Parts: sequence; C-alpha cells; structure tokens
Amino acid sequence: MKLSLHALTIALSFLAFSAFAEPGENTYKQVCAACHASGVLNAPKLGDKAKWAPLIAEGQVTLTAHGYVGVRGMPAKGGNPNLTVEGFSDAVAYMVNKAGGNWKTPDAKTLAAINKEIEARKASLNKKP
Repeated sequence: MKLSLHALTIALSFLAFSAFAEPGENTYKQVCAACHASGVLNAPKLGDKAKWAPLIAEGQVTLTAHGYVGVRGMPAKGGNPNLTVEGFSDAVAYMVNKAGGNWKTPDAKTLAAINKEIEARKASLNKKP
C-alpha cells in the first residue's frame, strides 16, 4: 500500500502531536471537553481554580472514583462507556492540574485505592431507595 506524501505528513504530525500531549489531555479533548470546556450543567471549566478547589480538596482517590461512577450532573465515565479507569484518572488529573492542582498519573497503589472507592461508591448508591 502506498501512502501519499501528504497523507504520510498528516500521520506523522498526528503522532508527533500525540507524543507531546500531557497524560489525560487527549481523553479530556475527546470526552471531557464536551462539558468542561463550556461549563454545561455547572461542570467546572478547565482552568477555573475557584470551581475546582473544593473538588481538588476531596482528594485524587475520591474525586476520581466518584466521577468514574457518576456524580452530581456528570454521567459515569464522562458519558463514554468504554473509558477505562486509567484513562479517566489521567483526564481528571489533567483537569485538576490545569486548575492549580499537582496530581500525578496514578500509580498501581493509587489505582487500587480508586478501584476500591469505585466499588464502595457503587455499593452506597445501590443501597439508596
């Protein structure tokens, strides 16, 4: 199969851009920006330090787990049923960091804690009438 020079240039440009994207940035753009860029349903906008501050205070494990399950006006997994907890976690950390936080991509221990909190959150939601 032959690729035109133009198609090859576009493909390489995309790969180069993706290689320099921050962890979570692509997921933010593909999933989260639909609400967090404009503030739909009171979603905290990217970079809005005042709106993100109380959410950041919840901590990485709690905020990530509750968002993954769905919280306030936000649907589970940001509305993308195929989004993994790892991808979601990176996107949350990306948004938090744009609002003044300093969260890292979750390591195995943090992911285990997030998964444990996801299960606890689901259980608590299932108990409500």
